[in-house]
Amino acid sequence: MADAQAGDRVAYEKLLSECIPVIKRVARSHAVPSDFIDDVVQETLLTVHQARQTYDPSRSFTAWLKTIAQRRAIDGLRRTSRTRTREIQEPLAYENHSDPNGDPENAAFQNELAEVFDLAVGKLSTRQREAVEHLALKSQSFAQAAMATGRSTGSLRLNWHRALKTLRAQFGGKR
Repeated sequence: MADAQAGDRVAYEKLLSECIPVIKRVARSHAVPSDFIDDVVQETLLTVHQARQTYDPSRSFTAWLKTIAQRRAIDGLRRTSRTRTREIQEPLAYENHSDPNGDPENAAFQNELAEVFDLAVGKLSTRQREAVEHLALKSQSFAQAAMATGRSTGSLRLNWHRALKTLRAQFGGKR
């Protein structure tokens, strides 16, 4: 490590390659799952690289390396325990269940369409608006809407048809 600190690239590469088995042993001794050992190795080597100027050549390099590897192993265990409690790995669930709100363009179009519809319904007379609200928006039958509004079914039918005619005209439809 002292040679690596002095700028010897070959010594530094040799040092890093010889560190890998030591780091793996430390990771296994801390019960790091086998699929995360390579992550611990990479993070330890990165930390060694970033902290190489802090190493004191008068002290044991192996002890310094093991301390770093232990800390990275513990960090890895914490990270994997957090990940495993919060995330579920089910690749088929993503393939079989698409996101219903996955198309932002379609969602924006639907919002714009709703605004246009609200404006058009807002231009109707009060009785026509009431007929649209009960018959179309609440999906009530004429009898249910008549009971809810206190009007006759004939009056509701008349206002319903007039509302449809007005809405068609507003949206440029025929009739």
